[in-house]
Amino acid sequence: MVNTFLMICIIFVTLYPFLYMINVSLSSHRYVMQNAVSFWPKGFTLDWYKIVFNDKRIGIGYRNTILYTILGTFISLSFTSMAAFALSRPNMIFKKYINLAMVFTILFGGGMIPSYLVVKSLGLVDTIWGFILPGIISTYDILVFRTSFSSLPQDLFDSGKVDGLQDIGMFFYIAVPLSKATYAAIGLFVAVGIWNNYYNALIYLRDSDLFPLQSVLRDLLLSGTLAAEASSRSVSRGEETVVTSLKYATIMVSTLPILCVYPFLQKYFVKGVLIGSVKG
Repeated sequence: MVNTFLMICIIFVTLYPFLYMINVSLSSHRYVMQNAVSFWPKGFTLDWYKIVFNDKRIGIGYRNTILYTILGTFISLSFTSMAAFALSRPNMIFKKYINLAMVFTILFGGGMIPSYLVVKSLGLVDTIWGFILPGIISTYDILVFRTSFSSLPQDLFDSGKVDGLQDIGMFFYIAVPLSKATYAAIGLFVAVGIWNNYYNALIYLRDSDLFPLQSVLRDLLLSGTLAAEASSRSVSRGEETVVTSLKYATIMVSTLPILCVYPFLQKYFVKGVLIGSVKG
């Protein structure tokens, strides 16, 4: 009974701020100014969302973010899992030293300026690859994949060799089909990271047509464009109300799409994460 009560409290504390933002973004400015919104919207309205979506830059941001997320997640999972599979094979030469070099990057990074100089020297600044490729490979993800592949029975790979499979064949026909849970868990982490990423855009992108959704929304709020448009519609709206309601609406616009993906991956999520924690 105590555990159930504590779990309900944790769920409430976790979900209420999110629920409150949804309710405020769907409520009339009159009730927001009166602080009368709590567990459900009052004076239901979609005006705040109309203001956000009326800006054509939102559509461009959505298009870019979806493209970056799909392409970046595919590239990350492909190269990360292939590197991890190679490191999981017992007969790989210099495996110990490569693992040590990879773990070293967890403790020490090159820094922002060297990273920018590398990206610039490769001609990736102000391109979609300048946003996607920096940081696309995570050492932690490689270690999780490596542990997942190492936990597979060696007999399967021995049988594959008998059937004439090379390493690349064993990867695609044995390792990948048996590691769907790991792919789903790591894929969700990577997709969320790319979806919420505006740092790479801030550093590597100059063309506004290439900006992801997070950067577009950030620029719109900082510049006051949305607030000015909302205030111009009604002089009775307080500036604080406009800013707060628009902030919550933009948070919902940028957060809900990626949250909708989670239920489809939930059954794989816990299993995939636990696989990487069984062995070190």
